[in-house]
Amino acid sequence: MGALNFGFCSSQLFSNFKIDPASNEKLRCRKEGIFCFDPLKTQKFSNHQFEGLDYGFYRAKQRKRDIFRLKSVVDVDKVMESDNSFIGADSNSNHYDTIVIGSGMGGLVAATQLAVKGAKVLVLEKYVIPGGSSGFYERDGFKFDVGSSVMFGFSDKGNLNLITQALAAVGCRMQVIPDPTTVHYHLPNGLSVLVHREYSDFVDELVSRFPHEKNGILGFYGVCWKIFNALNSLELKSLEEPIYLFGQFFKKPLECLTLAYYLPQNVGDIARNYIKDPQLLSFIDAECFIVSTVNSMQTPMINAGMVLCDRHFGGINYPVGGVGEIAKSLAKGLVNQGSEILYKANVTNIILQNGKAVGVKLSDGRQFYAKTIISNATRWDTFGKLLKKEDLPEEEERFQKAYVKAPSFLSIHMAVKADVLPSDTDCHHFILEDDWKNLEKSYGSIFLSIPTVLDSSLAPVGNHILHIFTTSSIEDWEGLSRKDYEAKKELVAEKIISRLEKKLFPGLKSSIVFKEVGTPKTHRRYLARDSGTYGPIPRRIPKGLIGMPFNTTAVNGLYCVGDSCFPGQGVIAVAFSGVMCAHRVAADLGFEKKNPMLDTALLGLLGWLRTLA
Repeated sequence: MGALNFGFCSSQLFSNFKIDPASNEKLRCRKEGIFCFDPLKTQKFSNHQFEGLDYGFYRAKQRKRDIFRLKSVVDVDKVMESDNSFIGADSNSNHYDTIVIGSGMGGLVAATQLAVKGAKVLVLEKYVIPGGSSGFYERDGFKFDVGSSVMFGFSDKGNLNLITQALAAVGCRMQVIPDPTTVHYHLPNGLSVLVHREYSDFVDELVSRFPHEKNGILGFYGVCWKIFNALNSLELKSLEEPIYLFGQFFKKPLECLTLAYYLPQNVGDIARNYIKDPQLLSFIDAECFIVSTVNSMQTPMINAGMVLCDRHFGGINYPVGGVGEIAKSLAKGLVNQGSEILYKANVTNIILQNGKAVGVKLSDGRQFYAKTIISNATRWDTFGKLLKKEDLPEEEERFQKAYVKAPSFLSIHMAVKADVLPSDTDCHHFILEDDWKNLEKSYGSIFLSIPTVLDSSLAPVGNHILHIFTTSSIEDWEGLSRKDYEAKKELVAEKIISRLEKKLFPGLKSSIVFKEVGTPKTHRRYLARDSGTYGPIPRRIPKGLIGMPFNTTAVNGLYCVGDSCFPGQGVIAVAFSGVMCAHRVAADLGFEKKNPMLDTALLGLLGWLRTLA
């Protein structure tokens, strides 16, 4: 690569184009609409080959001023390390059908689903790559997933393979690696349970630990399968769209009635109908904690049925190259559909006109306008930051009284020498060593993911990467000086790593070659999540999912998507939220059938049901 050897003109890539910095070629390129990087400001790109259009391009247009619209990420693997700011779209001349605030999984699924229906969509992302908590970052040759590495929704069968469907809708398909186990539990009293991919193997293992509860185990997980099969048989669209809803009822009345029956119920109540052993009930609590960061009494039965069975039906499948490849593929697909995604675009306000959401304002003063606005921010960020607190609708006040923010996490991204891990090490582990009472306490339990067990390309040869997560409250990290904050991070991380060393991997500490610790403040800063939270949890025992808000809001033209909406936390859940949101917005924009009278009646009924939670 020379000092300056790449440029983009419209959608054409001149991969062999070279410019002598001492010549006048740079000026000529600007006049002809070719975007050239200043070699003094792009040294971090110098080792990357721009030989194709795998990750996108810049398109230049000549208007009153030279305006360069970001069409996609230029090598998002590297751009995240750059300090360069990108020039975005012209705020005075761009109007859209939909603006999506945030490029998390829910936002990207909603955006791509709308784009393929013909809507003109603009996604605004605060960071420099897509994905949010399903994003990635690279350090010293290691590629780390920001959040969970347990990926649902990648199978090729049924209707709950929502990631596969979302990618296929924009012409993308990803290579995945099947995980033979979902998670290996290491629990109090020496209880060890491996959740095998095959359901029969999992049940056999659980029954071997609790032979006296065989009928109870089959009964409880049987209910989970009843719910899963009902969900998996339906075409999944918006539960707020009556034409779809009534159509599904007439096609599949038994399945719809099954879901309606379990909608207001919780896992704990159902489990206790079948199981009496206190330790087995505590294991069900741990199963739910992974799903929703709360125990079984606070976890909706619909959520459990979806997740605890799909791990055996579609299975856990890790995308080659890491979880961040999903968001990159969706972002690329969005652009290929003629819509846009703009990075380093920090939305600070939702613009209202006569009570209707009509646009957004960025921190740099730019404004963008659309017929509809979708917020992929949390409900607390949407109603309280993007909208003024005094504009808080009554239904949002009810929601915030019924739900609190789920705790955030202390995260440790670590690289170790490969020989410290046994050759038969499982990819995912859940550790709660001593007392079941510590399950929901900060730092009480540990979730560990080792994705290099499945995809060795994420690390240099001879190394593994570890993602370590434990719940933590942001209040535990406030009010500290920078020195005390850094010292506390190291102290807490050292204790967590010591526990893993004692329980699983002797010699773990001495094998560390890289370590980076994040706190709830880190999650808040980089993912723009209020208090670093990952969705709502009920203040008290809830009535299933009845109280969860859907995608519509009390503000005309404003919709929400993500883990603050039905059906809640988790990759498959937020993808479901994105599909539902896109369908409801498409109907309101005229891309799907709509009946205003039925809409009013159904939305009113759903609003009333939420008051019962």
